[in-house]
Amino acid sequence: MSTQGDQSGSKYCPHAGNQKPAWLDQLATGPAVQFDAVKGHALRAVGNLLNSRERIAAGLGLPTGALQQRTINAIAQGLQPRRVATGPCQEIGVDAPDLVRELPAPHFFPQETGAYITAGVIVALDRVTGRGNASYARLKLLGGDRAMVGIAPNHHLAVLARAAHARGDKLEIAVTIGNHPAVLIAATLYLRLGDDELETAGALLGEALETVRCQTVSLDVPAHCEIVLEGTLDLDEQHEEQLVSEYHGIYEPYGSGPVARFTRLTRRSDALFQVIQPGYYPEHTLIGGVAIAAGLAQTLRAAAVPVREVAVGHGGCGRLDAVVSLGAHRPGEPRKAMFAIWGHVNLIKNITVVDEDVDPWDAAQVAWAVAKRMRADRDLLIVPGARTDRSEPIKQDGVIAKMGMDATRRQADRPDWTRALPPPEVMQRVAARREALE
Repeated sequence: MSTQGDQSGSKYCPHAGNQKPAWLDQLATGPAVQFDAVKGHALRAVGNLLNSRERIAAGLGLPTGALQQRTINAIAQGLQPRRVATGPCQEIGVDAPDLVRELPAPHFFPQETGAYITAGVIVALDRVTGRGNASYARLKLLGGDRAMVGIAPNHHLAVLARAAHARGDKLEIAVTIGNHPAVLIAATLYLRLGDDELETAGALLGEALETVRCQTVSLDVPAHCEIVLEGTLDLDEQHEEQLVSEYHGIYEPYGSGPVARFTRLTRRSDALFQVIQPGYYPEHTLIGGVAIAAGLAQTLRAAAVPVREVAVGHGGCGRLDAVVSLGAHRPGEPRKAMFAIWGHVNLIKNITVVDEDVDPWDAAQVAWAVAKRMRADRDLLIVPGARTDRSEPIKQDGVIAKMGMDATRRQADRPDWTRALPPPEVMQRVAARREALE
């Protein structure tokens, strides 16, 4: 994806302690950055591609306002991928790849103990149902053809790995790097086990996703991605990860994770290695937040809640805070929305419910609604001892108190909620004049 003002030609050394590409830090909310001279590597690297909702939408050929509805539609009705004979991702092949040598994966943070692949979408297959799965997991490079795969026990990839292990098998996987935004968003969705994210990616694209068969494992992968790592995941081989950065910007000690061994690397002849800056950075938080928000909106619609839009923004780490915009609603529906969300995603901790005149993605508008429309003695809900995710930074024994704020208008609070705004025709003339000047 090309974006005006993008930077190209930068340099970095990926394995020099914590010497990650500093440009990604400094330009986390700025232009995409391409590194053309990565010390010790032939491949170029690229980052900051999808660090705003506007860029994510542009990557799908959509206006920003249409992004959530398109995602909801794609969740509801996927498109079967279309296998093709070959694709750009298989122009070059390397057997038993030395991952550290082949890939310019950065060592991001000083307390981490290795370099990571952070933009890898892992494709796997349920051998019983024949249904595919595509999801994110960090991969810590261990030397040679080995990498630790960081997955939570409830992760669908972990479920498939346990099923394979119970059969006495290793789980075949393919790590795809440098994917279309449709694949990146689909892989982050909270779908049911058995729902194939590559079908959802096709629906996001508006056409069937082209896939190719891997060369050493029985899996189909996006034909137009940049790089593919083919291998197996073995639960019997574990690696102690030590500290790792999380989306909230703090280190977490998750313990050990299973090791994957890769039999083959295939790539484009001019492949770009995509980097998603991990930790509390916009690209990391928003790719997840946009997908989670769409899934929550679909959940609320299924529960007959009159939802207009849901936001899970950068301020809440793209995981922990949700804002729900409701249309005309009856008493009790804001709390109904809160409990539906908490029941659907353990990660969500704080929920604010606002009216349709408030943009849930605009933190200032949400704060305005809370300041003007919420009475704490009536509209604040605290739920102690609620189940949370292992990544919650201040959990105790797997639980946390959750909070809901109802910042919607109530007629009993005041008879007239009319906002003091200039006449619409004046605003239209000003907007037209400003557009002409730009």
